[in-house]
Amino acid sequence: MTVYITDARRTPVGVKGGIFSTVGAAELAAPVLAELHAAASFEVDEVILGNVTGPGGNIARLSALLAGLPVTVPGLTIDRQCSSGLEAIRLGAALIQSAQAETVLAGGCESSSTSPRPEKAVFSPASIGDPEMGLAAEHLAEKKGISRMKQDDYTLLSYSRYEQSVLCGRFQQEMVSVDGLTQDEAAIKQRPIAKMVPRAKAVFKQGGTVTALNSSAFNDAACAVTMTNRKQEGLAVVASAVAGADPNLPAASPVPAIEKLLQQTGLAVRDIDVWEINEAFAVKIVHISNALSIPLNKINPDGGGIALGHPYGASGAMLVLRLLYGMRERRETYGIAAVGSAGGIGVAMLFKRV
Repeated sequence: MTVYITDARRTPVGVKGGIFSTVGAAELAAPVLAELHAAASFEVDEVILGNVTGPGGNIARLSALLAGLPVTVPGLTIDRQCSSGLEAIRLGAALIQSAQAETVLAGGCESSSTSPRPEKAVFSPASIGDPEMGLAAEHLAEKKGISRMKQDDYTLLSYSRYEQSVLCGRFQQEMVSVDGLTQDEAAIKQRPIAKMVPRAKAVFKQGGTVTALNSSAFNDAACAVTMTNRKQEGLAVVASAVAGADPNLPAASPVPAIEKLLQQTGLAVRDIDVWEINEAFAVKIVHISNALSIPLNKINPDGGGIALGHPYGASGAMLVLRLLYGMRERRETYGIAAVGSAGGIGVAMLFKRV
């Protein structure tokens, strides 16, 4: 049974302590779910949301009720760290494919601003290695010989792409207003990034290459998609894959997941028109591009998490949202969304435009 992504919406992305400093994760997700539900022409069977640093409880159920969905619609909250939003979509597809549901709203939400969890969780035994994410990015840069210049060059590319997309009004169709706000905080601030990037200092290791600017920030946002077994214009879910990797190099974990996905489908890198890969760190994208020979002009054409932000639980869903709108506009055929997670887990999904 084919699963179709027919709609997708997101909130603006805020910076920790910024425009959504007092808005909780469920309060961010609720307006997104409300708009998707109102636009759907069929009943919703399930809501699945990823969340990483929230207060606990079942945020998906709370969000659905806040959104005014019928009390008969259940909710499920999952945590696969940075890939949670993409995993929620993957799980929603599996429910539909197995005839357990016909329509699912899936995605994720995150409020770094209101999170009660200030410290990093444990993702791997100390005997294996469980570095801070920034230090792990430094390890990847050292291991693969990826220079500060390469990382900064990609950072400037991400920002320029994002800024161009804002100027073109590319994000307005997908945006849901929260407290009257309809612009990302990155678009509101408009910092002189070209001057700031080369001046930034390494923050995770003395003499290192990973800075606050060639990394993503701590962010607040929600994003979700409508999935159904009813054929409509949008994206068809072709396949998905998950792979474990070295917990010491989590930024490299999308590579084995993508390789597994391509092997599973019989496609090659050259067959994929566009790639949406989460930009937790610039070194991550440079490494994936090098390891899989993916041209940078096919990765994140509207910019990514470095410029826009990385609201953990929502980021994976935002990749699929960008594929839905971007592939439709550019008339592309195949797109892949991929995320690497803490603990060394990669998730990848292949979509085809219909």
